[in-house]
Amino acid sequence: MEPGTLKKWHTLSAQEVLELLASNPETGLTPDEASNRAKFFGLNVITAKKTKGPLIRFLLQFNQPLVYILLAAALITFFLKEYVDSGVIFGVVIVNAVIGFFQESKAVKAIEALAKTMTTEATVIRSHEKIRISSELIVPGDIILLQSGDKVPADMRIISAKDLQTDESALTGESVSVEKSAQVLDDDIELAERKNMAFGSSLVTYGTATGVVTETGNNTEVGRISSLMERTDELETPLLRKISHFSKILLYVILLLAALTFLAGIMKGQGAVDMFMAAVALAVGAIPEGLPAALTITLAIGVSRMAKRGAIIRNLPAVETLGSTTVICSDKTGTLTENQMTVQEIMTGYESYLLTGSGYSPDGEILHTDGKTAMPPAPGLAECLRCGILCNDSRIIIKEGRHTVQGDPTEGALITSAAKAGLDHAVTVSKWTRIDTLPFESQHQYMATLNHNPDEDACIIYMKGSLEAVLERCAYASGPDGGLTEIDHDRIHDSVSTMASKGMRILAFAFKKECKDFKSLSHDEVKSGMTFIGLQGMIDPPRAESVEAIRNCHSAGIHVKMITGDHALTASAIAQKIGLRNSGSVLTGRDISKLGDVELSEIIREVSVFARVAPEQKLKLVSALQSNGNIVAMTGDGVNDAPALKRADIGVAMGITGTDVAKEAADIILTDDNFATIEAAVEEGRGTFDNITKFIVWTLPTNLGEGLVILAAIFAGAVLPILPVQILWINMTTAVLLGLMLVFEPKEEGLMKRKPREPGEPILTGRLIWRIFMVGLMMLAVAFGLFEWELKSGSDISTARTVAVNVFVMVELFYLFTCRSLNKSAFSTGFFSNRWLFAGVFSMIALQLLFTYLPLMNRSFQSSPVGLVSWLRIIAASVVILFVVELEKKLLSPMYKKTKSLVED
Repeated sequence: MEPGTLKKWHTLSAQEVLELLASNPETGLTPDEASNRAKFFGLNVITAKKTKGPLIRFLLQFNQPLVYILLAAALITFFLKEYVDSGVIFGVVIVNAVIGFFQESKAVKAIEALAKTMTTEATVIRSHEKIRISSELIVPGDIILLQSGDKVPADMRIISAKDLQTDESALTGESVSVEKSAQVLDDDIELAERKNMAFGSSLVTYGTATGVVTETGNNTEVGRISSLMERTDELETPLLRKISHFSKILLYVILLLAALTFLAGIMKGQGAVDMFMAAVALAVGAIPEGLPAALTITLAIGVSRMAKRGAIIRNLPAVETLGSTTVICSDKTGTLTENQMTVQEIMTGYESYLLTGSGYSPDGEILHTDGKTAMPPAPGLAECLRCGILCNDSRIIIKEGRHTVQGDPTEGALITSAAKAGLDHAVTVSKWTRIDTLPFESQHQYMATLNHNPDEDACIIYMKGSLEAVLERCAYASGPDGGLTEIDHDRIHDSVSTMASKGMRILAFAFKKECKDFKSLSHDEVKSGMTFIGLQGMIDPPRAESVEAIRNCHSAGIHVKMITGDHALTASAIAQKIGLRNSGSVLTGRDISKLGDVELSEIIREVSVFARVAPEQKLKLVSALQSNGNIVAMTGDGVNDAPALKRADIGVAMGITGTDVAKEAADIILTDDNFATIEAAVEEGRGTFDNITKFIVWTLPTNLGEGLVILAAIFAGAVLPILPVQILWINMTTAVLLGLMLVFEPKEEGLMKRKPREPGEPILTGRLIWRIFMVGLMMLAVAFGLFEWELKSGSDISTARTVAVNVFVMVELFYLFTCRSLNKSAFSTGFFSNRWLFAGVFSMIALQLLFTYLPLMNRSFQSSPVGLVSWLRIIAASVVILFVVELEKKLLSPMYKKTKSLVED
């Protein structure tokens, strides 16, 4: 057979599969046949497609408009023999390129990590002999023997199985181990339901099996995920898209103004060399040299703040992207829930009980439905809890200060529920000695133990299992006082229906006191005559903080959607508990497969819960949300989540339970696997974008003003009010000492009550562009006006230029305070809430005094000392500009909000 030609192995009988693959379960393949198949099918490894080499990927980092501007600035400053400034700008370019290079390399690492998930050893039958070989050498048709603890080396059809259970959570998202068998299944059954198949990279948690390999390498289900990742385009983040667009516009404006300056001067009869220097001065003034550094530092500070709140950032722009998020697609298990099975309801003796607490910690109590404590437990309740302890092979341990289960999560929940009634696991097991056991088998659907009853010096059989398997073996029921009563089947089934409607997994319990044999236990012994004790209903409960986090997301205008591999009923129940909108409506993987892209993009607007979802369907859901114009954050922990994590605008992997594949494909890793951390990270992301916007709104008026001053001087036929070297001084010093202080601004109040920014909305809104032009024009007027004033007052050209330079610096200094909030008054932001700001202001004043009065600086920058009166005029003009901007905020902000509201309505 051609590799990968048949994907519906689950629809064929084991014998048909063996015939198609020309294999025999007794003899296996011969070494020669295995060698021939290895040549034909290839090694059992996942191969990554050939990617661009490291050098090409590094050089491509320079292919960006913003980098063009920086390189132009560096070359111009080098031409002007300002080697230090040129070196600094070149350094920024190189640092940005290195960061981008390493971030781009993560996709390659993701594929490598995925390939490692298939690497293992396996027991295979070759020429009648059982041998251990590397999984790389396995070929279709090989007969594989599986036992508890093995990693499945390739996709295989089960031939025979005994109590086989596999953990497929990393592949399908199923939160509990899956029981496997050899029976034939229907054609259209979902991946998570294919119980006659074992999939490569899954783990055997219980039992044994024999299977025949059907697919290897890239043709396995894990291999298909690798192909999905390779075909998935990693989208550029909203911030990078906006910065790229902004940079292109800025580049065109700078080139246009520089050309206009040169041509205007030539037309007025000025020398070509002088006009070229003027054009250079204008270009240097218009380029915001500090912007890349400010972006990098602002994002880095956001990274630091997020790390303190449990989110590790792998990609700097991801900090801001979270702030733009409009939809969060979250996994259920471990993210929205505790990932710890917890008994929440018990029915015994026809009485119902509620249990408090969550997880495997014994903290909590058992209550009657009226809220009164059930302590001490009634005989019937005590018997049910004791049965849960004794018919059990797991135990609770304390690891790193946390109660965890060693064994099956369901059995761990039973130990914990008993502990809440004061039944100690170790004491009970020691006192009620186990004599024999019937382990759980899928065909029987129950487990039973034979224990010595110390109270009666006799034996007792305890049983737990599915309701159907246990109830059909029961002749009586245990009453509240422990006595025997008739079985009320209707009442029992009503209790089961109530628990099941809440998404609970239900176990039934029974016992038998009169045993024929005191030494061993058989299935015949438990076929009849059992006494029904009761039911325990359990669920992986939602995290308490998830409820509040989802409420905050909703108030912030962010939609939360649950995408899980679990059952629809369980997903819906959890969704209702945590407060997801439209939680009653669930779309399953089978439903999704029947929908076209257009239909799905419409339906996905209203549905918040998606269950039994396959890997490619997660990818399809993310793409559908993005087609509606959403910025999508996707959480995940398994191999199956990796393609969607890569495709999403922001991929969020779980740090505790997450696979290496998921972590490498993601932009953010949560150290606590908690949804509430995502909400906190969104808040930090919004604060980071605020600070980036504040810096841009602060810095651009200076660049605009400097460019306009040069342009105005050329058109007026006057000498340049500021020189290129002085412009560099202004831009570099103020950006570092003043502008960068804005990145330390604390988050503004009400940040999570705003709606998310529209994905297509530019960084600068119309109102902010107006403010930039307003402040830039005022800078032009004051700088040019005071420059001319000084000349007419008899000052020399260097003194007049020093005044113009100080105008720009001092206006920037005062304007800095009003930029601490783009909407609120500068006097309402908490004047001393940003101490870094004052450190920067005082440092800038000191540096500017050196620029003005230190002889060395006078020679280097062609500056001169200025008098007190000139300083007073500079300060007065700066204060006036500050109050004009504050007045503009007060008058135009309410008008703008009202207009925007009318437009949205």
